[in-house]
Amino acid sequence: MTETMGRRERKKAATRQALADAALELFLEHGFDAVSIRDIAEAADVSTTTLFKHFPSKEALLFDMDTDLEQALVAAVRDRATGTPLVQALREHMLRAQALKSEYDEQITAFQRLVTSTPALVEYYRRMWMRHERALTEAIAADTGAPADDPACAALAHLALEARSLAATAPDRVAAVNAAFDLLERGWEAVRGAEVRSS
Repeated sequence: MTETMGRRERKKAATRQALADAALELFLEHGFDAVSIRDIAEAADVSTTTLFKHFPSKEALLFDMDTDLEQALVAAVRDRATGTPLVQALREHMLRAQALKSEYDEQITAFQRLVTSTPALVEYYRRMWMRHERALTEAIAADTGAPADDPACAALAHLALEARSLAATAPDRVAAVNAAFDLLERGWEAVRGAEVRSS
């Protein structure tokens, strides 16, 4: 039974990946607006019904790792090694990102150009990023015992995510992430120190 479930899950994952790959290839070749759901389903050799079982919208096809990214962000805070400072764990998580690796430069540039040139994708990306920010804020707040809407936790989540966006256009992306986190680390420690002193 477990083997059957494993095979079924692998098949679902393979179909999902085939759809995401076909969508990206078609979007890059023809532009997002010129490609239909039917085009993508045909390229992946599945029905449109199957496509919608895996992705709720055309935009979601382009951000197929969305849920995994959010879970990984939360896990970077929640599941970090004992004794690892919070900001250090976030820095290490951001530095592992594929977007910082030079071998992916060409794909990342093409992907960013596609997103920024398509209003529907810009809006989808903005909503997705805000959701990640909320999830990260809640994880930081839970970790520190602060209220879920704590402004310091929200600021740290926002700025930690922005560090990667800042790095996207920097000549040395790793140095840019490290510079941003050097500032965040000092600021977070100062804020937390002040809170401890005043409590």
